[in-house]
Amino acid sequence: MQLYLPIADLPVNIFLVLAMGAAVGFVSGMFGIGGGFLMTPLLIFIGITPAVAVASVASHIAASSFSGALSYWRRRAIDPALASVLLCGGVTGTALGVWTFTQLRALGQLDLMIALSYVVLLTTVGSLMFSEGLRALMRTRRGAVPPRRTHSWIHGLPLKMRFKRSKIYLSVIPVVVVGIVIGFIGAIMGIGGGFILVPIMIYLLRVPTSTVIGTSMVLTLVTMLFATLLHAVTNHLVDAVLALILMVGGVTGAQFGARAGQKIRGEQLRLLLGLLILSVGVRFAIELVIRPEDLFTIRELGVSG
Repeated sequence: MQLYLPIADLPVNIFLVLAMGAAVGFVSGMFGIGGGFLMTPLLIFIGITPAVAVASVASHIAASSFSGALSYWRRRAIDPALASVLLCGGVTGTALGVWTFTQLRALGQLDLMIALSYVVLLTTVGSLMFSEGLRALMRTRRGAVPPRRTHSWIHGLPLKMRFKRSKIYLSVIPVVVVGIVIGFIGAIMGIGGGFILVPIMIYLLRVPTSTVIGTSMVLTLVTMLFATLLHAVTNHLVDAVLALILMVGGVTGAQFGARAGQKIRGEQLRLLLGLLILSVGVRFAIELVIRPEDLFTIRELGVSG
């Protein structure tokens, strides 16, 4: 059954898009992430332009994050102070990202930038997460004790603030910088950034796992909602029909993914997530090298007369 997408300006199989939404929702529910890193490439692979894919997935991620953030709020698993500081950077980074998005689109370099960003980011993060998950799995099988976490130079920075819910005393400087980075890449690449933000907060900022996911969802919710509004107003690229179909599939798949995730150990989840992210990055690199015309046209690169 074909459905015409007005902003994307092409017909798509509604059942294919629903299945994609459900599959990404399953992954999101299993790993506790937004899934934008997977959804945006999938949309590009079926013919939707990178610009429309990024803008439309942002609204899908915002909607998906709302129910999760609300659930964590009810369980008091969100640090309001930490979320507020992250959002100071996140909103700034999102505005800067949308501005950069608009400039690159005007220059005809946006699609190339999105493709290269996905290749670099996903292969790097996926490799790191896969290797860390593999080491953790090997330690568990050997019965070894995990290495003790020590404070880094980040914890010696000035302008410290006490985050009571997370029970940490930390400088606001790295928190704001992290928010800026996540907001910026989210606006350009159409990802919530949870698969990057959560490890940074746990391993770099030493935020306890009890408040990490809920707090990261608040940042994802606000930045993606802000990105959607800016993309809709400045670039007119948000395809509401596409986003609605993805939401329906995503909500359904997330329910089954959450149940599956509860049956898998933490180190196995990290290993699988790292492998998934790395696989998407490698696939994107292959498409970029072998069939670049499937990702962007010569006209969109701005090299035509």
